Amino acid sequence: MKKLLLTAVVALSTLVASAQFMVVTTYDGDQEETMDKITTNMGLGYMVSDAITVGLSKGAVNADGDDTYDLWARYNLSMMDGAYVGLQMPTEDGSDNMKVGLGFALNVWNGLYVEPNYMMDVSETEGEDRGAFNFGLSYRF
Repeated sequence: MKKLLLTAVVALSTLVASAQFMVVTTYDGDQEETMDKITTNMGLGYMVSDAITVGLSKGAVNADGDDTYDLWARYNLSMMDGAYVGLQMPTEDGSDNMKVGLGFALNVWNGLYVEPNYMMDVSETEGEDRGAFNFGLSYRF
């Protein structure tokens, strides 16, 4: 049992030591002029490989007043350095409220990136604007 536990600890520590994590957020223009504009949609991501990143971020508040969380994934496009395809879905009713889009990560300073992106709802809604242009920030460490 001790060998199994030690093996698991060593495997997880090497996974974390060689990993690249990123903190992400999206500027929310609907909030009042406080830090909530930046901190409302914060999340944490894990770069599985050079091309794939997965993560969890804080989503909108549901009807009960509880916070929700969104799962997100990115695939970095190799044709343009910094361009990516993104997928975001809430943990509750995820397939009904899924969003896909394109974005670009522009390195500003060391690990700090500015990320303009366009996300569009996948669900069929008649007569509504299904997409939104967002500005995001990320820091990779």
